[in-house]
Amino acid sequence: NNDYFDMECFGNYQTFRGLTFAIDNGKVSHFKTVQQLKLKQLRFDIESLDLSGYDLIINDFEPITAWAARQQKKFSIGLSHQSAFRYPIPKKGNNLITDLVIRWFAPVNLPIGVHWHHFNSNILPPIIDVKATTNVVPNHILVYFPFQTLEELIRLVEPFSEYNFYIYHAVKEAKDHDHIHIRPFSRDGFQRDLHNTAGVICGAGFELPSEAIQLGKKLLVQPVGGQMEQMSNALALHQLGLASVSNSFNHQQLSEWLNLPNSLRRIFPDTASAVVEWLQYQDWTDTSSLVQRLWQCIEPSSN
Repeated sequence: NNDYFDMECFGNYQTFRGLTFAIDNGKVSHFKTVQQLKLKQLRFDIESLDLSGYDLIINDFEPITAWAARQQKKFSIGLSHQSAFRYPIPKKGNNLITDLVIRWFAPVNLPIGVHWHHFNSNILPPIIDVKATTNVVPNHILVYFPFQTLEELIRLVEPFSEYNFYIYHAVKEAKDHDHIHIRPFSRDGFQRDLHNTAGVICGAGFELPSEAIQLGKKLLVQPVGGQMEQMSNALALHQLGLASVSNSFNHQQLSEWLNLPNSLRRIFPDTASAVVEWLQYQDWTDTSSLVQRLWQCIEPSSN
């Protein structure tokens, strides 16, 4: 599948269409989302997925394995950022419908969230590369917001000629024009620029802000309009003092943000290894010791 990379470690994996939201000009399009639904295919995929050879299903908020596990009475653990929304975390834009989606989109026996804070709940620190090292190239800024057009992003950063902006977007080849550097999607190139940058401008997703926080990069985020998860993430980042938040990127906010000092690194523990160790004990009813142990490991650190 050309849509994925670095998948060799998963061995004989399978891909399904599943369900996803359609984004149009930086906002969730409910009409286009409904248009692209293939419910018959979804039902077929759920009913044809054979889980008889598995003792446990670990689910990253994905409906096919979640519903297949439920139908076949297999114990399932939801390990995802979305699972954190089952608990009292900062939320914005949620309502009865979004709460039902969080609960029933990918139902599991044991939801375990991941977030930037535990919020006194069954929530773990982010699962990211803990061996990351970082450098800072002065005035180097990474921009990753594919929900807006490239032209709009260029207009946003163009006046700030004393900074070098590296904009990752859906282009076929790299282009450089004075202080603006357009780059095609590339894991290696993106990670190199992420490690070198002084700051990151991006959406209010979870993975990229987590990496930026781990690396001590200052953050300016804009949540995708109409997406409860991103609006809630932006609220949490603001409340925790981890990022500047914009409802719509503009020159004044960008100017103020560029003048902010670098952020402190927040060193997250090796959550993935701790979860593997916890799974091997097979006492999946006790998560409190795992949660407490991991959050006790976190402390800010200067660059």
